[in-house]
Amino acid sequence: GAALFSGRCEVHRVHWSRSGKGFGQAAMGNACNPGANAQSQVFTNGVPVPEDRIWSSSSPDREVEGEFTFGRADSAQAVRTSKSFANSPEALTTTKSFVASAEAPRGDFISRMFTKQVEQTFDNVGDALNHYYREKLLPVEQDGDYQHFFSGELPKAYFSCRPLVLTIGQYSTGKTSFIRHLVESDYPGQQIGPEPTTDRFVIVAHGQEVQKIPGNALVYDENFPFTPLSAFGNNFLSRLECALVPSPILEGVTFVDTPGVLSGEKQRLKRGYDFEEVMGWFIEHSAMIILFFDAHKLDMSDEFKRCITALNSCTQRVQILLNKADRMTTQQLLRVHGALMWALGKVVETPEVARVYMGSFWDEPLENHQLEDLFNAEQNDLYAQIEQLPRSSTVQKMNDLAKRARTARAHAFVLEHLRNSMPSVWGVKEKQEELLRALPAIYVQVSRQRTVPLGDFPDLEVMRTKLAMCDFTKFKPVDKIKMDKLESLLAKDIPSLLKMVPGDEFD
Repeated sequence: GAALFSGRCEVHRVHWSRSGKGFGQAAMGNACNPGANAQSQVFTNGVPVPEDRIWSSSSPDREVEGEFTFGRADSAQAVRTSKSFANSPEALTTTKSFVASAEAPRGDFISRMFTKQVEQTFDNVGDALNHYYREKLLPVEQDGDYQHFFSGELPKAYFSCRPLVLTIGQYSTGKTSFIRHLVESDYPGQQIGPEPTTDRFVIVAHGQEVQKIPGNALVYDENFPFTPLSAFGNNFLSRLECALVPSPILEGVTFVDTPGVLSGEKQRLKRGYDFEEVMGWFIEHSAMIILFFDAHKLDMSDEFKRCITALNSCTQRVQILLNKADRMTTQQLLRVHGALMWALGKVVETPEVARVYMGSFWDEPLENHQLEDLFNAEQNDLYAQIEQLPRSSTVQKMNDLAKRARTARAHAFVLEHLRNSMPSVWGVKEKQEELLRALPAIYVQVSRQRTVPLGDFPDLEVMRTKLAMCDFTKFKPVDKIKMDKLESLLAKDIPSLLKMVPGDEFD
């Protein structure tokens, strides 16, 4: 390609073909060396580089063409994009492609010197996040067996999917009726009644026509981010399905209708899968979590309390809904609201007072019109929160990726410390037990040595439970090159992407 100039920065646009011979015929010359021939030598900023030092693809059998920009210009200044953003599942799809920085593979000194600044073009921020995750975070997760301790590998569809709205509550609290009210139509798998009717997880998503996808097929559909759910086994997948409905609201969000949390003797029944672990996965990947309470029965089962406790790490995404409030007088409603706040105060670990939306969230008319204005205002506030989700989804995914990266970093340092503390021959079992008991002190020690905030470390009890099943001598040491890339993700890449997000995305 011909040489292009932007100020004092020389830029070359080349088409990179993974043919195993570097960039091949890409550079036909430049301003400093107009006669340079790519067959014999390739010049970078006027300096000849031997052909065996040129960065080439590690997969010569794949032919991939992409547009790359070379030069010393800052990546934020090199962004070529407009500020008009379309309302799309990615929540941030630009009308033009943008350029984000990407590091060349580390090789010898000359390769690092002349190929360090590489900028790759992405169509949207979701593609950029997926690229950075697989290049800089996933290798650290794989070395530290992150998927065994926490959640599985993030699929590509996670970074471009619509935000999830998760509904949680005991049976007959109005979860299915709420979703049906917003979707404005029936959907496959919908069951409404006073008894425990919904016995499965139903994902209500947008589709061109009404369709039902069974769970075993859903986890292999690359258009949805539910591939990691296959780890919960066939018993769970047989109780998972996706309902596709052509509804306008589903163009912006996806709802998850969950089974009613069991209470009393019913919670002793065998579900066939770990309900709380499945709920933990959905909680981690949801943009909004709505807790449903029936105004006529505020009792909480032990299983429901454990589900609420799992929300303590993401209280900013939780909305509490007091449903069927139109069936009581104003005086009764005040007492019920106070009782609910008192009950939540014992399980929700937050210093702030939780916001509770009161009303009747279904298609039927109100039974008591004394508080009609209040109920309408509460509904409008909640629906406005849901309406904001597609616009803030991109920032939320960046936030979740940064949080995951910080946890993976602290997790890797803890595993390396445990590995280095193990004896080489005798007393392996006893030493492991001793380290498990001293895990809180190890967190503090690693935090000081590595200058990692204690807030980045994983939950102590979860970590101790998982570590009890591991052999500490099998842990891998921290790879400095991989850790440097992860640090670059946190310090450079995510902040650079945040600069491209319009101001209203943060509202």
